[in-house]
Amino acid sequence: MSTLVHEAVQRAQALASESFTASSGPGGQNVNKVATAVQLRVDVYALRLPVEVFQRLKTLAGSRMTIKGELLLSAQRFRTQEANREDARSRLSALIEDAFNLPEKRAKSRLNRINKGERLDGKKKRGAVKAGRGKVRFD
Repeated sequence: MSTLVHEAVQRAQALASESFTASSGPGGQNVNKVATAVQLRVDVYALRLPVEVFQRLKTLAGSRMTIKGELLLSAQRFRTQEANREDARSRLSALIEDAFNLPEKRAKSRLNRINKGERLDGKKKRGAVKAGRGKVRFD
């Protein structure tokens, strides 16, 4: 992981605010009494990400990004606050790391003159076959 990615993850972890709510899921009657679900909020604008990384993060986050630019992650898989907190924070760091993995540019394929001619000949033959189909007229 590069230093830029590491710094962005550290900044996000420091700026994240947590709130706890009652959750559904495992825990039986304990679920009704204890607030174990975690909501993690991070202001994405405060992370000072490069433009292309910000755009990719926005795409990856989808509906988890609010109009105000806050990233909202909910975690309620586990029975304890601490486990859910770790889950939310690890998902946050994974999301930021994925945003830094920009897709590679596709290299244009190059055809030589012979292959180009063969391709065009094949297209003409296929077009002739298709043109021969249709209603039969008895003139």
